[in-house]
Amino acid sequence: MALISRRLLHVVTLADLATILTPTYAEAISVDDEEGHDRLVRALARTRVADDLYMALSEALAAVQGERTSEDALMDKLSKGVQKRRARVKAAPATPALSAVLVRINLEIGLAPEQMRATLDTEKGRAAFAAGLKELGTHLVKELLK
Repeated sequence: MALISRRLLHVVTLADLATILTPTYAEAISVDDEEGHDRLVRALARTRVADDLYMALSEALAAVQGERTSEDALMDKLSKGVQKRRARVKAAPATPALSAVLVRINLEIGLAPEQMRATLDTEKGRAAFAAGLKELGTHLVKELLK
């Protein structure tokens, strides 16, 4: 699936993405917000992580886009939400699927044991990762489009 809009990368920059993910990451990993944010910035420098998270946002946006809502109108609404709420996004509820996403983030920055990569590469691991991305994307869109 392609991104819902090419504007998504400009509306939600990598810096914005790190900021809106910080509460979820910091709470789930039990680190302070500053440390969590630093780790996310490092992880998002990896294209694969950023691409996965942008696809999750894109799919969640497509799910909330109504028949009469244009792509531009949706991106405008998201842009306003990012400007107003990026520092106030609440942490996503902890689930096993969300944990799979966080493990992947930690793998990319060298904070998780490499054996976890093999676990995520199993059929069950890939399913959990996909479900976690969907949960996270849905949560972030809900928070930003309030």
